[in-house]
Order: sequence, then structure tokens, then C-alpha cells
Amino acid sequence: MITTAASSPSAPVQKRAYYALGVLTLVYSFNFIDRQLLAILQESIKADLGLKDSQLGLLTGFAFAAFYVTAGIPIARWADRGNRRNIVALAVFTWSFMTSISGLAQNYIQLLLARIGVGVGEAGGSPPSHSMISDLFPPQKRATAMGLYSTGVNVGILFGFLLGGWLNEFFGWRVAFVVVGVPGILLAILVRYTLSEPLRGQSESRAPDTRTQASLGSVLSLLWSRRSFRYLAAASALNAFAAYAIANWTASFMIRSHGMETGELGTWLALILGVTGALGVIGGGFLSDRFGSKDSRWYVLMPMFYMLISAPFAYFAFSANSAYGALIALFIPGMLLNAYLGNVIAVTHGLVGLSMRATASAILFFIINMLGMGLGPWSVGLVSDWLAPTLGSGSLGMALRCVVAPIMLLAAACFYGASRSLRADLTTDSD
Repeated sequence: MITTAASSPSAPVQKRAYYALGVLTLVYSFNFIDRQLLAILQESIKADLGLKDSQLGLLTGFAFAAFYVTAGIPIARWADRGNRRNIVALAVFTWSFMTSISGLAQNYIQLLLARIGVGVGEAGGSPPSHSMISDLFPPQKRATAMGLYSTGVNVGILFGFLLGGWLNEFFGWRVAFVVVGVPGILLAILVRYTLSEPLRGQSESRAPDTRTQASLGSVLSLLWSRRSFRYLAAASALNAFAAYAIANWTASFMIRSHGMETGELGTWLALILGVTGALGVIGGGFLSDRFGSKDSRWYVLMPMFYMLISAPFAYFAFSANSAYGALIALFIPGMLLNAYLGNVIAVTHGLVGLSMRATASAILFFIINMLGMGLGPWSVGLVSDWLAPTLGSGSLGMALRCVVAPIMLLAAACFYGASRSLRADLTTDSD
């Protein structure tokens, strides 16, 4: 669990742990390159295949998320008793291959099936990686390590927007999918042959009970018994709702409302959601470990402040009259929207036993992705379609204003709710 530095001095972290963290972060980056690529390409895909906003929202949201989270739990159960490195390598290969063949789709159904394949592959990436990182880094360094790992979101967004924007502009959306998917197959080989499977519990000098594996029901029951987790899961899902809505619809908004080309826009969004976002995630994990060593409530209070600060900037960004005014306003939410990730993973692992961590991550990500990824982009698409007869091309901006900022404020309230019982829950025995 997350404990104070005074009561549990951190053990030295070996170089191989940092190498593994670097490779797993690279894997997570490819996860989001393949996932985010669709956001910058979707206006071209919409025109080519004749799609509606609700179909695009379903493609990037609920349809993808449903298969991603459904496959995630059984894969996590496998990871809690099997070789996590091999699972990650297989997952990278699968989603990269399915990304490449997305470029061959001739209609909506074919593209939908390809994206479902990407979702199933990506389901095997994060839970095993989270479990490995928790075994490589002691509790006092875990939020920082998880924060560094979570920069994969922003690195992936950076290259997804940057490569996708320029490849689309010069070669078209089909070439972009193929070019981005192929390197991931090589990454799968790197994972399989250069990483080692860590011993479970080594970072805490503990050994799990290997006689039986905790059932899914027992992990669910344990998490549900932690009042802080109930609030934390709701807060994380709402945070992700806003983050995915912004990440998936900002490019379309800027093209429709401000007439930007995908090359320039992809560069801007790579900077805003990629570079700046990565700094926010790293800084969020570092600050939380620093303050959390004295009071564990900071692990959830920091994300609360991020949401409160981001909400007004997000509202302004989607109501600004100028393209560059909107982009500049997005720097603040771009920096803070994913800074919660390292914290919530570290806290969740602190609430459960050693052999439950991959499953606990999968349960957390089930909630985050089903409600956040699944409903965020889709809800905005539905509202935009509903407003389109009245507002025309302005419907998407209005949908983003009406949906995103209120959700951020609700997320902040839930993070505060988690802080009220977190200290007591973290000191309760989980084994």
C-alpha cells in the first residue's frame, strides 16, 4: 500500500527496473498512437465513407471501449497468474496488426471491426504493465513510476496527431494507418526478448500467497468495500469522460469552426496534448509522491484541483472566436487532464493484495473506459447531431461546451469524496 516515507523507507531501484519502465512506457505510447490516430483522421474518413458524428463517436468511443474493457478483465486474470511480459508482447503485436489493416477498410462496418480488433489487443497492455511496475518500484516511488508510464498517453497523442495529420495531408488516411501500425510489430519482439518477468512483491520484500488465486468476485468485493475506491472510480471515469471527449473531438471542432488543415492542426495538438500533457502527468505523479508521503489524501486531492482549474479553460476554448485563442486556452486542460492517471493506479494497487493488482487495474480501467472512453466521445457526437439542424457547423462546439466543463466539476467533487476515507482504507489489511 501507499505508506509514508518515515514508516517504510524506499528500497533502491535497479537499472533494469528503469529499463523495463522505459520499454513499457514506449508500449503504452504505441497504444495511444494507434488509438488517437483516428481522431485526427476522422474528418477525412467521414467524408470518404459518408459517416455521421454519432457513428464517429461510436467508432472512437463505445464500440471500441466495450471490447477493450470486456477483454481486459480475463486478460488481467491471466496476468495475475501467468507471464506478464509475454502477454504484453502478444497484445502489442495484435493491436498494431489491426491498426495496419484499418487502412484497408472500404466501409463503416469493416473499419468498426478493425477498431474492435485494436481494442481487444490493447486490453492486454496496461493491466499486466501496471502489475509489473508495482513489483519493480516501491510504494514511495510508485505514483512517480506510474506517472512516467502514463506519459505514454501523451507521447502517443503527440505522435498520433503529428504523424496522422501530416500523413493524411500528403498521402491520405489509409496510408496513415498502415505506416503507424507496422512499427508496433517490431516493438512486440523487443518486449518479448529484452524484458524479464519480475518477481511478484519484490519491491516490498513480500511474497504473495501462491496456493490460490483470488477470485474476480473477491477482488470486486474488496474494492467495493473501500469507500474511497467507489469515489475514486467515479472520479476517474468522469475525468476520462472529459479527456476523451476533448482528445477525440478537438480536431474536428478546429477544422469545422476555424477551418484549420490537418497538418498544422496536428502539430498544435501534438504540442498541447502531447508535450504539455506529458509534463503534467510526470509533474502530477512527482508532486503527489512528495506530498502524499506526509498525507495520502494528496493522491486524490491533486486531481481534484486539476479538474477545478481546467473547467473554465475548456469552456472558453470551445467558445473562442479565433483558432489560436482556442488552442492557447487548451494548454491548461491539455496539461492537467491526464495527470490523475499515475495517482489512481498507485492508490488502487495500495488498496489490494499483491496477487490482485492486474485484476484491480482491469476493474478500474473497465470503469474508466466504459464510462469515460465509451460515453465521452459518443455523448458529444449525439448532442452535436441533435443540435446540427439548428446550429449547423457550430453544433460540435456547443456540444463540447455543454458536456465537458460540467463533467469536470463533477469529477472534482468525486475526487474530494475519495479523500475523506482514503487514509483509513489504505491502512486496512488487503491480503
